[in-house]
Amino acid sequence: MEKSSVKTCRYSEEELLEMIRRWVPPERVPSRVFIKDTADFFQVDYDDVVVLGGVPYFVRNNEREGRFGLEDQQKFWVKRAIDLKTGRTKILKWAFWEKFTGRIGDLVYECVRSPLKEARILNIVRGRPDFMQGETFMDAAGNPLRIMDFIYGKTLEDITLSFGESHEDYFFNHYPGLLSEFVTAAESIGFLHANGEKHGDIRRDHLLKDTATGQYRWIDFDYNYRHRANKFSYDMFGLGNILIFITGWGDVTKYTLAQDNPNILSRLSSDDLNIVFHYRVANLRKVYPYIPETLNRVLMHFSAGARVYYASTEELLADLKEASGKLN
Repeated sequence: MEKSSVKTCRYSEEELLEMIRRWVPPERVPSRVFIKDTADFFQVDYDDVVVLGGVPYFVRNNEREGRFGLEDQQKFWVKRAIDLKTGRTKILKWAFWEKFTGRIGDLVYECVRSPLKEARILNIVRGRPDFMQGETFMDAAGNPLRIMDFIYGKTLEDITLSFGESHEDYFFNHYPGLLSEFVTAAESIGFLHANGEKHGDIRRDHLLKDTATGQYRWIDFDYNYRHRANKFSYDMFGLGNILIFITGWGDVTKYTLAQDNPNILSRLSSDDLNIVFHYRVANLRKVYPYIPETLNRVLMHFSAGARVYYASTEELLADLKEASGKLN
């Protein structure tokens, strides 16, 4: 991995401005452009340029958090930029160190953000259309800075909620095709696991359907976690949460049921709820009786009442393929 530094930049300000004029509207061309050192992402801002691997990148904005209602929270270490040689949009991701504890039922996980892990996975998945693509350079402080291709497309969440007029319409007319696509995406996670790597942060907004290819692609691999029981268990519960979401045509929660179907809510027990998010319903057959028992049994592996968890993607996929074959 090459080290980046302002001192090694061979571009003059006028050369950079001329390159910028090729790719942005006249009103967006700055009067001055500053080349910033890559050692501190807080010092790199809108209209700045950083040079990595001999390529100048024109910084546009910070990306934003997409989880837990934090959509307006900027991620200052993740910036959208234009490759001034090609005009393509890129994501620049600096090293950012974070540590927290996660819990699934009685299982406790130590979770960390690991740029080195993401760099490894980018190498493993190079050329695969089911994963984001990128490369890694060392920034001026000696930390791995990843440059990823920007993917134009919708999240699995947005696609799920765009289908159907009712849950019944959605389930019978759209869900079988979506489930088939999810099975393929889960097989991609199986590829990572077979290579000894975890995704680490499997969620429905980390699975994008590429507008150009129609291919679902996994993004964001920099979370890592440790647990002695099963190296891949956190990933498995992430897949389960997505499966419950697409089967329910969104999150079915105790709060929505209290408003819309209090009789159904009264028939639920704590065992029927999601093992991770205790306000979400996992036993969806109690809400939508037309969901086949074979499919609902898969969902119940991710419920608070589960006694057996999936240990591998192979186990999950075997049951899912059996269940999906009975939908039509």
